Amino acid sequence: MIDLHGYGPRLLEGAGVTLSLALLSLLVAILLGLLTATAKMSRSWVAHRTATLYTTIIRGVPDLVLMMLLFFGGQIGVNIFTDWLYYQFDIDIFININEFVAGVVTIGLIFGAYMGETFRGAFMAVEHGQIEAGKAYGMSNALVFRRIRFPQMMRHALPGLSNNWMVLLKTTALVSVIGLSDMVRIAAEASKATREPFTFMITVALIYLLIASASEWFFARLQKRYDIGYGEAD
Repeated sequence: MIDLHGYGPRLLEGAGVTLSLALLSLLVAILLGLLTATAKMSRSWVAHRTATLYTTIIRGVPDLVLMMLLFFGGQIGVNIFTDWLYYQFDIDIFININEFVAGVVTIGLIFGAYMGETFRGAFMAVEHGQIEAGKAYGMSNALVFRRIRFPQMMRHALPGLSNNWMVLLKTTALVSVIGLSDMVRIAAEASKATREPFTFMITVALIYLLIASASEWFFARLQKRYDIGYGEAD
């Protein structure tokens, strides 16, 4: 293992934090994306408008600004609430927002908006006639979704999902500004201490590239699985 002036083990730990942050953020983003897509296709005016407002705000505000607003603003909001509890009910508690949790929530919220558009387009690409055929065979709505709608939606959504994941992975570097000890923050600290920024930043870049390459292989295999039974021209 490369020692890197003693910072090698810490960089590997930071890489683990970065990967965990990215995977959990992806899970949150997928769940929010499915909800957003469903709301945008809903006949409910309230659901549609709420989802539209959410995607408009997220896509219009820079990621770094959202990160700092949700972390620092969220902590202020929590402090105001706990102060109110103390003065009104004599309940003395202190809640400190964890940097990792804040990172997962923020990145999940950001990419939930993009995933929503990806999933909405994918759902709309599924032929409605197949859904009607499933219902005609006596399938319930849940069974139609599981056997017909979801598999075909995923086939259309995978390219966008893969692209969003790649951008999300790089966005995890922003959590260093709120104090999370990911590999970018550790590399920055090591660079200042050793005055060798190129050594540490190129290491971080290579780790990101390794994760991205493994991700491309995984999504390619997944796409191949969902493309079974479809011709090249389809």
